[in-house]
Amino acid sequence: MINPISSPEDSHYPVMLNEVTKICSPNSGGTFIDCTFGGGGYSKKILKFNNTKVLAFDRDKFILKISKQLEKKYPKRFFFYQKKFSQINTVIKDKSAEAVIFDLGLSSIQIKNLDRGFSFNSKSSLDMSMGLSAISAEEIVNKFSEKQLKLIIKILGEEKDASRIAKNIVQTRSTSRIVRVDQLVTIIKRSKKRTYNTKINPSTKTFQALRIFVNKEITELINGIINATKVLKPGGKILVISFHSIEDKIVKYFFSNFSSNKSQPSRYVPYNNNPSKFLFCKYKNKILKPTAEEVKANPPSRSAKLRYAVRSKNNFFYPLDLIKKFQKYLELENTHA
Repeated sequence: MINPISSPEDSHYPVMLNEVTKICSPNSGGTFIDCTFGGGGYSKKILKFNNTKVLAFDRDKFILKISKQLEKKYPKRFFFYQKKFSQINTVIKDKSAEAVIFDLGLSSIQIKNLDRGFSFNSKSSLDMSMGLSAISAEEIVNKFSEKQLKLIIKILGEEKDASRIAKNIVQTRSTSRIVRVDQLVTIIKRSKKRTYNTKINPSTKTFQALRIFVNKEITELINGIINATKVLKPGGKILVISFHSIEDKIVKYFFSNFSSNKSQPSRYVPYNNNPSKFLFCKYKNKILKPTAEEVKANPPSRSAKLRYAVRSKNNFFYPLDLIKKFQKYLELENTHA
């Protein structure tokens, strides 16, 4: 049964909470890492089990009130760090984690705060920072070239109308700086073909692209899952809930290509059965999705995909192929105006 959230501060639904809990098995105790604390849903659930300890990360200063409440309630079992989750290995130095959890979705706490510029309904400034970001969406739309804007919107947002949107952004800012969310929404609507899917807000993909770029989300995800693998104990699990295809491709590639049952690119290539070359045990290429009941209670969860992998006993080695595979995203996120 999906229960409604009663407190505004705790308004972010922890997606697939039951599935995550079952995979993590906190009933046996141990150390768990909540890399995207948000409203604290996963942390709170895990802390209900005796002999558990939770280390939580979040770059967002707006959730500090929630984290402090848990620190007060569980002073010896809950520890919060206002850091990017890519820095997980700077806090945890050993292989002690039973499970590491990533929920990559934008939280309701962030969307409902209209001053932060995540919502299409906002008339506030174009910010879109989740915290600890070096740039805002306003800077991007007003300073980056038309070519750069097109690449950001096309590649990170997978937006087919990226060329027209970028062109119209540049034309608009030539006479007046674009400073508010509603200004950008108007430009995007004017740029989109009339045949766009009315079930999806026409601004969705452009907003996704700008948010990803502002927060360097691809760089964070890749570094985050690599460093999470460092701190997992043998048999420990890494769980990732993604919400768009770029994230899911990265997670799937990492789990599949560094697993002991990695498929061979060709039958003519000698099989590499060196056990030290695998970070994960046999990976089951299985996606878990929210139940119909959960989607009804929390519609944004409809696009969520949960994948998880189990850490092998092998020593950690740097998965360079993962970086090479998604190099274009990393390079794009590091471009400057």
